[in-house]
Amino acid sequence: MTTLEDLLAALELDLRDDGSLQGSSIDEGHGVVFGGQLLAQSLLAGATPTEVAGKEPLSIHLVFARAARPDAPLDIDVDVVHAGRGFATTSVTIGQGGRPCTRATVMLHAPDADLIRHADPAPPVDGPDRWRAVGPAPWWDLRYVDDVDLSDPDLVGPAELAVWSRFPGAPADGPTSRALLAYASDGFLIGTAMRPHPGVGQALAHVSIATTVLSHTLTFHEPFDASDWLLLAHHSTCAGRGRSAGRADVFTEDGRLVASYSQESMIRAPAEGSRS
Repeated sequence: MTTLEDLLAALELDLRDDGSLQGSSIDEGHGVVFGGQLLAQSLLAGATPTEVAGKEPLSIHLVFARAARPDAPLDIDVDVVHAGRGFATTSVTIGQGGRPCTRATVMLHAPDADLIRHADPAPPVDGPDRWRAVGPAPWWDLRYVDDVDLSDPDLVGPAELAVWSRFPGAPADGPTSRALLAYASDGFLIGTAMRPHPGVGQALAHVSIATTVLSHTLTFHEPFDASDWLLLAHHSTCAGRGRSAGRADVFTEDGRLVASYSQESMIRAPAEGSRS
């Protein structure tokens, strides 16, 4: 079983002599690298060039082109698109065997003082202690509000899903917390889109249903600590034509809105002999 230290080690990117980066992966037993790991690594890589030093990530938009294997190194190339006084943009490509797996645009900024300020309130849900732990590992504590069972294809509900998430014992620094939220944000919006539809559930993904994340956008609003409880409030806005779209807001336990993300995905019956 993987540990938090294994994940944090995968987030430590190695600098090569040619200026590119190399990453490793944690093997979660699926034969492919979890998309959240690639999102987290892209986010960290996008902040590495010296031209953007002193700025923090504001947002990342990542497109998944093809799967990556956990048993081979990840080749990571970073290009600086723009580096100004207040904002900067980098482009990050992760590949294997000479073929790109993901490509991301990372926007960085030097935050300004408030001119205006407002934020949506957190949804009125009970706290994490009310719900049973369903985390895939001891180092990632997950609680589904209302104890929703996404694996049950006959359990029908609204196209909404609220999840409490924390990484106990994780470092509290900003880069690590942002990377861990990126890791966590990838895995719930497909299941959220399936909820209203009987006979469809996450347990059928890669069995009788073909699913994959196509693109993911994550924006950071305020500082936070990923070792503390965060509420990930998901809503699938639409599904059809073999695709789904959804978004989520992220709140601290005291109700502060700290991040938002959106995702486009594929959900379809697999075509025999075809490849996504």
